[in-house]
Amino acid sequence: MRKRAVLALLGCLVAASGSASAAEGHLADAVNRNVLRVCATPANLPYSNEKGEGFENKIAQIVADELKRPKVEYTWFPQGMGFVRKTLSEKRCDLIMGTVQADEFTLNTNPYYRTTYALVTKKGSGLEGVTSILDPKLKGKKVGIQAGAPAADYVAKAGLMPTAKSYLLIVDTRYQNPMEDMLNDVRSGEIDVGILWGPHAGWYAKHGGEELHVSPMLEAKQPGMPNLEYRITMGVRANETAWKHEINNVIAKRQGDIDKVLLDFGVPLIDEDNKLITEPRYPKSTN
Repeated sequence: MRKRAVLALLGCLVAASGSASAAEGHLADAVNRNVLRVCATPANLPYSNEKGEGFENKIAQIVADELKRPKVEYTWFPQGMGFVRKTLSEKRCDLIMGTVQADEFTLNTNPYYRTTYALVTKKGSGLEGVTSILDPKLKGKKVGIQAGAPAADYVAKAGLMPTAKSYLLIVDTRYQNPMEDMLNDVRSGEIDVGILWGPHAGWYAKHGGEELHVSPMLEAKQPGMPNLEYRITMGVRANETAWKHEINNVIAKRQGDIDKVLLDFGVPLIDEDNKLITEPRYPKSTN
């Protein structure tokens, strides 16, 4: 359930195919080599929407360009239970743009970014420098948290749950948007701090009204507590290892361009040492 909750926060749980090539042993893959077929969720900014405005839309176009595919074709399906089964597994598309590295429903590529939860506050609140839910400055503050999210365990540990405001976690974003609701409550003063998955925090802090301050959560490891940082990969069908390697090569070659898209969307990027990444990681010049 924890993993499914994270996948929901990312906006992704876990036409006929073109000619196939060998993927592993004698198993042929079902990947269309003429266009890039992507499985995605509609009305799910900042990740994706039908107008191609999300960061996963932009990154999918980078992948298509690098693979010399003339266009990206989407199979749209609401996030939540059944997403992978009704899209990728049914061979209606060939690539999911955002999966958690440990996701058991797909074969994962190499990670193309790593991110964490974030604290969102009003500018001038005096809380802009807080990067941990356990910071004493939050004592007596009212926080917003999505019920069932990994960060909720830290809210409980900090003793903030009695006054916390709970928001839904798994919803169809075409009809409900608890992330937007939470940050509107920060703007109105209903809550002092919103706690959101990083990509959501970065997006909604800049959209919907007064711009808010985003502080990526860089929590020290706590025994028995869940991780707040996750490596995000792309997902392909099991056994399609040749296709996975193709995508891995694209990620390695275009990492800087991918980073730029993510940073432009306000996604908090962190490296393996939990240090913030603030510039695209283009290959260093050898000249």
